[in-house]
Amino acid sequence: MTTATTETRKFEAEVAQVLHLVTHSLYSHKEIFLRELVSNASDACDKLRFESIAQPQWLSEDSELRIDISVDKDARTLSVHDNGIGMSRDELIANLGTIASSGTRRYLESLAAERKADSRLIGQFGVGFYSAFVVADKVTVVSRRAGSDAADGVRWESDGKGEYTLDTLDVGRRGTTVTLHLKADEGEFLEAWKVRSLVSRYSEHIGFPIRMPKEVEGKPSDEWEVVNSASALWTRPKNELADTDYQNFYKSLSHDFSDALAWTHNRVEGNQNFTSLLFVPAKAPFDFMSGREERKGLKLYIRRVFIMDASEQLLPAYLRFVRGVVDSDDLPLNVSREILQQNRQVERIKGACTKRVLDLLDKLAKDEADKYTTFWNAFGGVLKEGIAEDAGNRERIAKLLRFASTHSDGAAATVSLDDYIGRMQVGQDVIWYITADSHAAAKGSPQIEALRAKGVEVLLMSERIDEWMAGYLTEYAGKKLRHVGKGEMELDAAAAEAHKASEEAASGVVARLKELLGERVSDVKVSRRLTESPSCLVLDEYDMALHLRRVLKQSGHDMPDSAPVLEINPAHALVKRLEAETDDSRAADLALLLLEQAQVAEGAQLDDPAAFVQRLNRVILGAGPGAAVGKR
Repeated sequence: MTTATTETRKFEAEVAQVLHLVTHSLYSHKEIFLRELVSNASDACDKLRFESIAQPQWLSEDSELRIDISVDKDARTLSVHDNGIGMSRDELIANLGTIASSGTRRYLESLAAERKADSRLIGQFGVGFYSAFVVADKVTVVSRRAGSDAADGVRWESDGKGEYTLDTLDVGRRGTTVTLHLKADEGEFLEAWKVRSLVSRYSEHIGFPIRMPKEVEGKPSDEWEVVNSASALWTRPKNELADTDYQNFYKSLSHDFSDALAWTHNRVEGNQNFTSLLFVPAKAPFDFMSGREERKGLKLYIRRVFIMDASEQLLPAYLRFVRGVVDSDDLPLNVSREILQQNRQVERIKGACTKRVLDLLDKLAKDEADKYTTFWNAFGGVLKEGIAEDAGNRERIAKLLRFASTHSDGAAATVSLDDYIGRMQVGQDVIWYITADSHAAAKGSPQIEALRAKGVEVLLMSERIDEWMAGYLTEYAGKKLRHVGKGEMELDAAAAEAHKASEEAASGVVARLKELLGERVSDVKVSRRLTESPSCLVLDEYDMALHLRRVLKQSGHDMPDSAPVLEINPAHALVKRLEAETDDSRAADLALLLLEQAQVAEGAQLDDPAAFVQRLNRVILGAGPGAAVGKR
């Protein structure tokens, strides 16, 4: 290269302020600079490929488009070279001499609409190049435009402090070379392994080969090797891909040793073009439940350039188990190309991806029950969050829920709401369920005795999320969902008449219990639920379940004190014994036992277990409160 002329120019912007913004605020990770430079190089190659349709001679000297990256530890430089379209002197001034000027954007604007759709250009804002100054204290650009003479080469150079120089050079090859003179504390980017890892992370699927010098005994050689795949599996037609292709890609994407359970691969074209490849894992990673805030299930690409791996804006939180990629042809980003803008395009992609996942799960549930059981055991608790969070898809999500029930064996959640409705008794119009802090507590609850005696199925919910979820799932397929232990239980005319007679007969023992228990209960009633147990606790229809109140209180939440309703079974021997008891102290023991038994059955931790044991022993032995039970 021979220098012909040197010219010094000022940047056509408030460069000090803009470059300070770029270097200190715009990019959250300084390593992004390499992504930006490679993306610019890819754009240059794409421009040449597109323009060579009309000017095929431009490719004649070097038809294999590529991007080369090299480091020089002695000179402390990192260079990115492409043999793309290159830039003339005027284009260098226009693109690099004016901050926030984008040659790609102007090029796109110049294309006719039908030609624009065929181009595959990435850059939009014109600040990506300046990310180089995050790690470099000087940047040199040498370029020669395709179709121009070697003598028309240009060198642009700046320290980013307000001025740049332009030299006219003899440049022997078409394309652009960007050389970063790295800052003293940025030596990590002189390590070939570091650069390779950044290429793998951000530019693995760029459509052109990215080459680096092959390492021999830890030193770069004269031989070049490709360090990216230069292809994106999701861009290939589905009929060209085998299951093994998808599984291998899933494992490389998720770092999961197991196969994916299922996947869906779709291309959407129209007003908005994007491709999605979404996987449902077979099992949850060990840190999956550590929190909802940090979600990295999806990788976002813009025209095969990696942008981010956080899926917050592409899938709702309740689908955070999904792994995969979304590759958009034109998705609006902020100026640093790191954060998605909230707009209709993003919402449309999110809606489409959500629909695809729910369609996939629905297909699994219908056609591959064993696989769906595997999914449910791993992620069912997370899917339940969607009942509260996604009102638009609530019915679809509800269809996918699975529960244990009084009609199923064991604690396995295998019963769908459709299964339940299909088994409902003639005249039954309510889906009954109960929540508890364990399956055993739910199955053994005295609250379900009357329904079980009649053969009515009850769904048994024992996960912490169930009570919260059920607050939003009040209806399914036209059937109301009701908690067995909340509100009044309706009776037919004959049963209602019998219950009224029972209430009148037990009015005395009810009044006595109210007096003995005082503020420990809000009310005492004759139960419509009990057939075998002496007592149970019930709540108003919209009250929070007692076990959930305990969980929240243990978590540090302030919960207002509230007393439950105690329901009794007047036909039970213990209630009859209380009714006949003449000794006030023994009556007090019996009353407290009725309350405490109900609390234990509900799963509560008694305030004073030792006092409960003593009271139980006294009742069994017929002793009074002052007796020394257990002594001989």
